[in-house]
Amino acid sequence: MGLIATLIIGALAGWLGSKIYKGSGLGIIGNIIIGIVGSFVGTWVLGKIGVNLGAGWIGAILTGAIGAIIILFLFNLIFKKK
Repeated sequence: MGLIATLIIGALAGWLGSKIYKGSGLGIIGNIIIGIVGSFVGTWVLGKIGVNLGAGWIGAILTGAIGAIIILFLFNLIFKKK
């Protein structure tokens, strides 16, 4: 996958993850970073439980969104505002 496609999928996955988790907005750059890292986390977690969401764009976005939700959950757990 090309760099532009990775950035687009990362941005969509990060945006979708932040909308589902209802955390604070991280902006477009934050969404891209969370989405790209989330793709790795999502692929690893889903691989451990034997789930594959497909090899296309939709599967990549959903996998990235699941990983982004996990990252956002952990981020808010560690840096929770009091």
